[in-house]
Amino acid sequence: MPKQRRTFTAEFKKQMVGLYENGKSRADLVEEYGLTASALDRWIKQAQTTGSFSEKDNRSPEENELIALRKEIGRLKMENDIFKASRADHGTKVAIIQNNRDKYSVSAMCDVLQIARSTLYYEAKERAKEDEVTEAIVDIFHRNRNVYGTRKLKVKLQERGMVVSRRRIGRIMKEQGLVSTYTVAQFKPHKAACNEEATANTLNREFDQTEAKRFVVSDLTYVKVQNRWHYICVLVDLFNREIIGHSAGPHKDAALISRAFATVKGDLRQIQWLHTDRGSEFKNQKMDELLKTFEIGRSLSMKGCPYDNAVAEATFKIIKTEFVNQMNFQSLRHLELELYDYVNWFNKHRIHGTLGYLTPIQYRNAALKKVV
Repeated sequence: MPKQRRTFTAEFKKQMVGLYENGKSRADLVEEYGLTASALDRWIKQAQTTGSFSEKDNRSPEENELIALRKEIGRLKMENDIFKASRADHGTKVAIIQNNRDKYSVSAMCDVLQIARSTLYYEAKERAKEDEVTEAIVDIFHRNRNVYGTRKLKVKLQERGMVVSRRRIGRIMKEQGLVSTYTVAQFKPHKAACNEEATANTLNREFDQTEAKRFVVSDLTYVKVQNRWHYICVLVDLFNREIIGHSAGPHKDAALISRAFATVKGDLRQIQWLHTDRGSEFKNQKMDELLKTFEIGRSLSMKGCPYDNAVAEATFKIIKTEFVNQMNFQSLRHLELELYDYVNWFNKHRIHGTLGYLTPIQYRNAALKKVV
């Protein structure tokens, strides 16, 4: 193991010189204090000539001149290296200083390039902040399934104490190659069997509800599992946009909807109304029995009017974009497991613009605190 270099304070050196001058032998001092003879001799000489143990106070005029010459040569070399940048723009000058700070003094380069050191240090600090913001944006984006755009990233950054404009977030996303999977919603009508029942549209597009489970909306969508079409059903509480029930299966029928109701936590009689479109799968004996048993009222969209069930439509647009289109399902079991995981994230972690950028669970808990 290499021997560690010892350092001595000026006070210690003074004491050693004092002991020598009071009669203690040079050999004894070297042995007892673990010194080198050359170091002790140097301290004695420094005390007798200048009275200072500082190296610069004990240099000869020739040594000082040599150091000054070396410094001047170094400065001239530096000026020669960076002279072409003296007329460059500010950003180029800063970059040159950063790239050469291991070779030359920062203050000297600032003098030559006529840049205030305070400006340089401020910009370095700002770059560090930019790196911190970039790291946070990348982290939040990937933690949330690559679906957040600038609005939601802005809110999540504020939770971390970072106030960042959407324009800046967009620029950083572009620089980092972050492209949200979310796209502009477009309704694509398709022909299907229609429920001709004369049930009223009780919901009447009153999508902002102030009571949990007063209105639950539902719909189905299709998903490919290997080479076969399967279907997903969700139940959404309009109060906090929470997916309270979900199911997946190979058939678009009442059994699929019944399984979604089976995943709802709590007493199903707490649901006051179920609103859906006029799909035939929502009108059959099994569905009628389920709704009658749990005293759930029925509300249907007007014929040919998808906007009456806009929240369910929008929820499925989100699910298709953020979940279905990002996966390659190998089996029904695989689909069920991934759907369970997505619904858990959707309810507990995905912030919603319509909820003031809270998650459905956060919104529900906040409402409960207000009641208490």
